[in-house]
Amino acid sequence: MNPAGATEHGAELVRRSGALARLSSASKRRLAVTVTKDGLRHVRHGHPWVWEQSVTSISHEGAAGDLGVLFDDNRKFVAMGLYDPDSPIRFRILHHGEPMAIDADFWGRRLDEAIARRTELSASTDTNAYRLVHGENDGLPGLVVDRYDSVLVVKLDTAAWFPHLAAVVGQLLDRLPATSVVLRLSRTVEAPSGLNDGDTIVGARVVAPVLFLEHGLTFEADVTHGQKTGHFLDQRDNRARVAELANRADVLDVFCCTGGFSVHAAAGGARSVHSIDLSSQAVATAQRNMQRNPPTNPTFAPHRASTGDAFDVMARSGQAGEKYDIVVIDPPSFARREVDVRQALRAYGRLTALALPLIRRGGLLVQSSCSSRVTQDDFESVVLDAVSGTPRLIRTKDRTTHGIDHPIGFAQGEYLKTIFLRLS
Repeated sequence: MNPAGATEHGAELVRRSGALARLSSASKRRLAVTVTKDGLRHVRHGHPWVWEQSVTSISHEGAAGDLGVLFDDNRKFVAMGLYDPDSPIRFRILHHGEPMAIDADFWGRRLDEAIARRTELSASTDTNAYRLVHGENDGLPGLVVDRYDSVLVVKLDTAAWFPHLAAVVGQLLDRLPATSVVLRLSRTVEAPSGLNDGDTIVGARVVAPVLFLEHGLTFEADVTHGQKTGHFLDQRDNRARVAELANRADVLDVFCCTGGFSVHAAAGGARSVHSIDLSSQAVATAQRNMQRNPPTNPTFAPHRASTGDAFDVMARSGQAGEKYDIVVIDPPSFARREVDVRQALRAYGRLTALALPLIRRGGLLVQSSCSSRVTQDDFESVVLDAVSGTPRLIRTKDRTTHGIDHPIGFAQGEYLKTIFLRLS
């Protein structure tokens, strides 16, 4: 990845970015911190978070982005992390074991490790969009970097990264020159004055959707205002698998978002594709992406798109007697809090129950959960229970999880779960 005009040293590009230059002067003090025995045990076992209730003392008042040095009861160094006084996750652990300087070289080493994990993707000639940094799972908690061709999108889940952003982006651009770097923020993160979600913080201002390749297919990503960073990169491998199974199939793509599964199904030779999403904007994007990638089946029926609540549209489709060979259900997270888990499981079961009447004999159900609080076993159990309450039998069953650009570094990092069921 070395687009024309992006060969300058990363530090120089950052220096010329007014917003980043101002951030680099922010305070980065060190705080001495002690935590509960339970919190200490989790950190020593490599967990990247210290919750607010686990903190027993802080040496002095700090600001977001200060470095917290964690000690045990004997004043022995345990770990170092980024402090966020406004988040229930008070410290996000960067390093534990022995003391180490957290500086530009440290960020560079972490980025090198993350980039090395993705060598297979970076060498690809038919895919140029993937996750470069997967937060906690790449040792950079609360920081995500996604690549879309020559545009990098940096997403922050905590304000603790602002004082370090200039150094990190500089190191990133030294390794992966880009035409633009776009900043995205989680809903709970408030940007410093002069910065906003969707701002281009380095390079040419991004004002239109970015085109990129996935398995040789062309998609657009709204990197400035779209969900997450503009596209759900984590389902790349599952989309390719659906393409392999879609020849001469009628396919229903529920919660289609930007049409990833829909486009891959059409490219795989599907007979027809029906896309459903609550967002009219998402449906419009899916339709544009379908138009960019002509179906390979010469008898392909016109792409059908429905805007509406997935539960309602599926129920009406079942009442109308519609049938499909493949039904893909990829909903957003249903359990953002622990108290939501039970309700989320009920929703997954309802979706399975609504899908079953739509699937022809010998057809395939592809159902996912991206809720980290829902375990693989609980998700699979509720789906299988919904099937067991019907005359349908499961001929084959398979499960998939994360691709190589979404490594799993701790229990909560294993969020994506997908089950493939071939039904009688």
